[in-house]
Amino acid sequence: MLFYTIWPLFGLICLGFVFTKTGFPDPAFWPAAERANYFVLFPALLVTSLVEAPVRDPAILRLGGAALVTICVAAAGMTLARLIRPVPAARFGPALQGVIRFNTYLGLAITGSLTGDEGLTRAAVYLAIAVPFVNVLSIIALTEARGTRMPAILLRAVLTNPLILACTFGFALALAGVGLPFGTDRFLELMAQASLPLGLLCVGAALQPAAVRQDIAALAGNGALRLLGMPVLAVLGGHIFGLEGTEALILVIFAAIPTAPTAYVLTRQLGGDGTFMAGLVTAQTFAAVLTIPLVLLVYGSW
Repeated sequence: MLFYTIWPLFGLICLGFVFTKTGFPDPAFWPAAERANYFVLFPALLVTSLVEAPVRDPAILRLGGAALVTICVAAAGMTLARLIRPVPAARFGPALQGVIRFNTYLGLAITGSLTGDEGLTRAAVYLAIAVPFVNVLSIIALTEARGTRMPAILLRAVLTNPLILACTFGFALALAGVGLPFGTDRFLELMAQASLPLGLLCVGAALQPAAVRQDIAALAGNGALRLLGMPVLAVLGGHIFGLEGTEALILVIFAAIPTAPTAYVLTRQLGGDGTFMAGLVTAQTFAAVLTIPLVLLVYGSW
């Protein structure tokens, strides 16, 4: 049953990869589609999911706490490893992103398939807490040598990130309890319906298999930490925070999915090792076809 639930999601990723390799519909289509999804459609999904979220539910607060602790422990472990074996920021930034960042399209798609609309609203709260946090950590890792410019870089990244802005807006609406007036809820819902399928297609279109042939050992090690180590950390974090049911499953899902394709864009913008980041995204996405069902099966039987 789990296989039948998940394989269509990876089918869309593979379809996007096939489309871009065959030149369909046009090479210029994919960057435009990715921008439209990132700046318009996916923020609409986040807002519509968050506006009805039970933000005052104690289980939601525990989920947010578990998410932050899980990410912090992973980032601290990566930083400690770097003290033992120093690497430049251009290399450490992608490595850190490979472990702590997550593919939001795939995470929400899996959550929706396994838990329905209730899971999506709770997963949106997870994103509202985790997305800003991992973005800030990623920027710090990539720009540590820029001294006094750091606050300006962080502020600009937060204020111009559509996902962070959408999460903030949706979270504020949920706290206020005012909803979306004048039919805007239906308008945003229609846009949101296109987000996940298009996002998964764009993930496939962005894969770069050639980048996997470089740094194979580093890619394998980083992928093991992300796809196998992080779920173990999530299970422990969920147990410590007393998570059960949907909240515990969401924490594991977002720990088990591959790193975010947008990490490649951020890495290039801030002067990091783009080839290494592209290899991490591609290798983890391919490996996740096997590791995600395995992790969820083990978690379900545990």
